[in-house]
Amino acid sequence: MTENETEGDPDWEAQLPLSLTPSALIHTLLWSADAVHTGWESCIEHDLVLSEINAIDELSDNHCRLVEQEYLDDEQAEITWHDWAVELKIGNVFVAGHWRAQADTNLADWDWCVGEAEKAFTSACVLVGKRVRRGLAVDAPTGLHRVGRTHH
Repeated sequence: MTENETEGDPDWEAQLPLSLTPSALIHTLLWSADAVHTGWESCIEHDLVLSEINAIDELSDNHCRLVEQEYLDDEQAEITWHDWAVELKIGNVFVAGHWRAQADTNLADWDWCVGEAEKAFTSACVLVGKRVRRGLAVDAPTGLHRVGRTHH
């Protein structure tokens, strides 16, 4: 037995030393995002959030979250952007990726953004020890008349 080997199998809760950089996270998890960045604080503005889901490491302050938000364009106030952001906080560094589409664009653009953000979130959750399962959501169009009951 060498000095690096120990008796028995490693403990399932043993800490694994990893060396990660924001660049590595961006290039592996957030590669399809419209915009990526790092920071010392979150870029998510609470007042703009429409929905969010969090994965939190109970043993540290690390977390991953998927946030859906909507905001007006700074330069063109008539354009509303819908943004899906994946934010990963490891230690004191925030790494974020944004997928966005204009609010009045076709649904195919929205579906692509949602799909890419969900894939990135699912993969990033592994870094905080969480697993993600898919769910269903029903979108109800607004302003449509209600369909009457029929018998078949």
